[in-house]
Amino acid sequence: MLLKSATDRLKNAVRTIPDFPEPGILFRDISPILTDGQLFRLSSTILSERYQRKPVDAVVAIDARGFIFGSTLAYILGVGLVLVRKKGKLPFSTIESSYRLEYGTNTLQMHTDAIRPGQRVVVVDDVLATGGTLVATCDMVRRLGGEVLEVAVLIELEALGGRNRVAPFPVFSVIQY
Repeated sequence: MLLKSATDRLKNAVRTIPDFPEPGILFRDISPILTDGQLFRLSSTILSERYQRKPVDAVVAIDARGFIFGSTLAYILGVGLVLVRKKGKLPFSTIESSYRLEYGTNTLQMHTDAIRPGQRVVVVDDVLATGGTLVATCDMVRRLGGEVLEVAVLIELEALGGRNRVAPFPVFSVIQY
């Protein structure tokens, strides 16, 4: 019951913005959680408690809001942070994967030396919508020889079916809509 109360507090803080960034999109804005120190701590605590007793070697965080939760999780767990960025933003040799999202297409990249074969990782982002960014990221982790233990997101938009697209990787979401 305590977890439900905590997640309800977080869910109540999320701001819903219609028609952003395009008409027909219902944007879930996490800014109110981030600007409230207690809610930001609560969201970080929920994520970190899930992984503290699991064999995590690294946290893979997706550009840009995934960096917020991924870096906090990596810090608490005492493991490395791997950045996944939009194409052209990383300075070293990269691997890439393209994907479709609900309002366009994009390509993500990761440094080729960011994941060592056999490393167990948690992939972190702020929102699971259609699953495109998460599928592309898990694909790069797998191609580099890593093992995705789980995908973790603050918000899951269940109606968009992203969880099914991310399968077979397990998904943990703090808040569901």
